[in-house]
Amino acid sequence: MNIVDFFQGMGFMQMTWQQGIMLLVSFFLLYLAIHKKYEPLLLLPIAFGMLLTNLPGAGMFHSELWSAFLDPESPAYHSYGAILKEGGLLDMLYIGVKAGIYPCLIFIGVGAMTDFGPLIANPKSLILGAAAQIGIFVTFLCANAMGFTPAEAGSIGIIGGADGPTSIFLTSKLAPHLLGPIAIAAYSYMALVPVIQPPIMRALTTKKERAIKMGQLRPVSKTEKIVFPIIITAIVALILPDAAPLIGCLMLGNLMKECGVVDRLSKTAQNELMNIVVIFLGLSVGATATAGSFLNWQTLMILAMGIVAFGLGSAGGVLLAKFMNLFLKEKINPLIGSAGVSAVPMAARVSQTVGQEENPSNFLLMHAMGPNVAGVIGSAVAAGVLLTMLG
Repeated sequence: MNIVDFFQGMGFMQMTWQQGIMLLVSFFLLYLAIHKKYEPLLLLPIAFGMLLTNLPGAGMFHSELWSAFLDPESPAYHSYGAILKEGGLLDMLYIGVKAGIYPCLIFIGVGAMTDFGPLIANPKSLILGAAAQIGIFVTFLCANAMGFTPAEAGSIGIIGGADGPTSIFLTSKLAPHLLGPIAIAAYSYMALVPVIQPPIMRALTTKKERAIKMGQLRPVSKTEKIVFPIIITAIVALILPDAAPLIGCLMLGNLMKECGVVDRLSKTAQNELMNIVVIFLGLSVGATATAGSFLNWQTLMILAMGIVAFGLGSAGGVLLAKFMNLFLKEKINPLIGSAGVSAVPMAARVSQTVGQEENPSNFLLMHAMGPNVAGVIGSAVAAGVLLTMLG
């Protein structure tokens, strides 16, 4: 009898075909992370979290507890009591996502690794970074028109910002049931920037435009670099309080880097803190990709609209740069506009690569870094706008 019970308790005996498919999906994502090196730092823990959550009988993540947490009619509504009492390991880690802790901590690390010098030297870059966020809002309107709720549509649209932590932060607030597919779409498209962007850039520009050479950026003083994060935090938070957590953490990390008096904290934010949080974030986000939440038509629609959002964002920056050239004496190479999406520094490198194809002496990397880091700010602001409107 004990032997029978043992075999009946095995995961193989409890597995459904849906869980089997999810395990295969997790294996595929692990392959992409390890062999293809597609955003491996986060895609690998996400894929492994997906593997763990779909192991039958393991009890590491309980989607029913989180459904009760989000149900206004449930006694457990917005109460962590049942989760702390009955939850598994991944339930505990997911609290950091639901409370918005992990994305903000990652932004501290991102800020500590970011140089805002190119943006300060060329403030026009901020406009290009803002233009690249058009993909977020166009996709939001399209998704809403296709039957998604406004909160779901906003979470889908934010994929266009090409910023994984921001996508996770907003989705955990507005549509946590879509967190798995949205996070996977966001990080997958970030990894595919060198594949997705060049055809869009070439289609929207002429050879002459792609060959435009830009002058050297002016030197930026240390005082400017110290004042910048303080001023940006104050302005954005006063105008858009919902964006304060992301912007504040981003600028805190950058201030620690630039002020020169807390090097130990800056290095910790860039390395130990960032690495620990990435592990926790990836595992807990992957845990939400259960068979019930992932294997449906919504996931396919999210993947399709995500790439549209990303493409529109890339196109928006290029087209605005072309428009600005109608009025500027010193022309902007439109290719740097595509770097306005928040895939730092990959999008800037793509601008450099495509520019050098037309003119080998063209050096656009530092110019493209301006819109690129502006895109980080822009995506956080866009998330704050959507959270204010829909939260």
